[in-house]
Amino acid sequence: MAQPRISAYLPPDIDPTKAALAFGRRALPKLNEELQSPELLTQQRALMALCDLVHDPEKVYEAIALGFLDSLKTLLVHEDQTVRQKTTEVLSVMASHSIGREGLIRSGVISVLAGLLDDPVDICRKNTHQTFDMLAKLPQGAGGVLRAGLIPPLVLKLQTELDEIQELILDTLSNCLRAEVSEALAAGAVTVLKEKLSHPSTAIRSKAAWVLLEISSHAEGKIAVCNEEAIPALLSLLEDAQPEVQANSTGALMFALVTPQGRSSAMGAEAIPPLLTLVAEETSKARLNAIKTLTLLAELPEGRKTLLDHRDTFQRCLDDPSEAVQRAAEIAITVIDWKP
Repeated sequence: MAQPRISAYLPPDIDPTKAALAFGRRALPKLNEELQSPELLTQQRALMALCDLVHDPEKVYEAIALGFLDSLKTLLVHEDQTVRQKTTEVLSVMASHSIGREGLIRSGVISVLAGLLDDPVDICRKNTHQTFDMLAKLPQGAGGVLRAGLIPPLVLKLQTELDEIQELILDTLSNCLRAEVSEALAAGAVTVLKEKLSHPSTAIRSKAAWVLLEISSHAEGKIAVCNEEAIPALLSLLEDAQPEVQANSTGALMFALVTPQGRSSAMGAEAIPPLLTLVAEETSKARLNAIKTLTLLAELPEGRKTLLDHRDTFQRCLDDPSEAVQRAAEIAITVIDWKP
């Protein structure tokens, strides 16, 4: 069922055209004073002006130097929803700049933003997750999300949040789980992600497969993907109409099938036919991953026996414009032709 888009419109009693516009280097110190004002309207107008200014990286640098982040962290827990909305918007815009991301990470804003995961206002939560997503693109930001203990609640929110926010959560998880997966596994991430593989949204299916790829790059993640029977669900996406979904799914399979348990599960789920179909499609984005995955299956006697009948499929890949595909096909043929 389609979900409504999250609106960023302000309540009707707030007129942004009356915000005190700020220009020049002397404007920001004044705005910082207004953010700390006890007057609600003054705070709201200052935040609206600041939202305009922080699109400029130089203003972001100046705002951080002037200590704006301390004021903004205080406003994140304000009882007024407009103040929270504009504060989270300011932070999300700041996080779109490299200087802003570094400043936000140093300021410890991640742990304060964690308190907005249950905010009743959709746009506040969306802005919060946009900020997490941008910060997690940096290794130190991903580390900050991990240290704040946010992985379990993020996994939980995948089951209840709006689709727009689920996409942001998946992006955040993909960057964080590149470093460490134990908390995510303990929170049941594989089970949740397996369910997302059948989501109506192409973006969510694709991103969920990518997060499983990141999980499968870890030894304990490979085991979890097999134990939670995620391999059949990933195989079902090999026939997805969207190339990105196919590519991410085959990538996740490639990592999971490194283990004997993974290869056995894939063979039991009849993985070879759909993988061969992807190899035969010259324009398939999943072609390289499919060849590598089939090479792993060729290490099993029954896999090698089946693939011997399809040696020509790999032979044609030797003329592929991609050198990576050519090399992968050469290795696959060598493994298929091996005789004990």
